[in-house]
Parts: sequence; structure tokens; C-alpha cells
Amino acid sequence: MAMTDEMVCFSLYSASRATTQAYRTLLAPWGLTYPQYLVLAALWLEGEQTISSLGAVMRLDSGTLSPLVRRLEQAGLVTRVRGEADERVVTVQLTERGQALRTEVAPIHGAVAEAAGLSDDDRRRELIAELHDITARLQLLTASLSAPAPADATH
Repeated sequence: MAMTDEMVCFSLYSASRATTQAYRTLLAPWGLTYPQYLVLAALWLEGEQTISSLGAVMRLDSGTLSPLVRRLEQAGLVTRVRGEADERVVTVQLTERGQALRTEVAPIHGAVAEAAGLSDDDRRRELIAELHDITARLQLLTASLSAPAPADATH
């Protein structure tokens, strides 16, 4: 057994890459990338979203999210609508075609969950809760390390 097999970071990285690869392969017939699928899934589950709320759900900044949404719009799956009150606010909505795609790609989620051994609802919920906890803890660490140091009062 390699030393890396004992490191949580390598296990998380390997699981993430394997998940991405499985989705990439299964989504190929629709010409969708895994991140595009995640944007669509957020819209299917939560309904129309502003770019900023979608970014919060996806944990992506607008510079990363906007090109994804633009490509989905070019594919006819979503529309972007500027707010009337504030043109800086852009709402992303599924088109009829984007909504219909949900039915077509729905089996993919179950296939990946089954292949990963996560068909059992309790096991899946437990893993999701643990991953959310890990994510939150690491985000706190990152935020604390990137926060500006307090000014030295003696200077």
C-alpha cells in the first residue's frame, strides 16, 4: 500500500476525479460537461437563479460561472435575463429544451450513485453530511489564512 493511500487529501482527490470522469463519460451523448450538468441540476432543483445565487450554490465566482452559463445558453438550454430594476442582476432560466433534458439525463445520477455504492439513502445522507462538514471546515481555514492581519497598534 502506498503512503498516499493513508492521506485523506489523496482519497478525496481520487474520488472527485473518478466522479467527474464517470459523469463526463455518461454525459458525452448530450455534449454536456460535468460542470454544465451541475448548473442544470441546480436549476432543475432550485428553479431560476440569479448568477450570484447560482454562484453561491455552485461555490463558483461569476468569472468561472458566466462562461458555463453562456455555453448552456448557446446550446439552447438556458436563457439569461437582465433585471429591469438593476441591469447588473442576471437571472438564469431553463428553456423548454433545458427542462426536458432533465428527464433524459435523470438516470445518470442514479447510475453514478449505484456504481459508487451509494444507493442506500442513509449511507448517502451520512456521506453528504460528512463532506459538507469537511468543506465548511476547510473553507473556514482558508478564510482565516487569507484574512488581512490586524494593523499593529504601535505603529
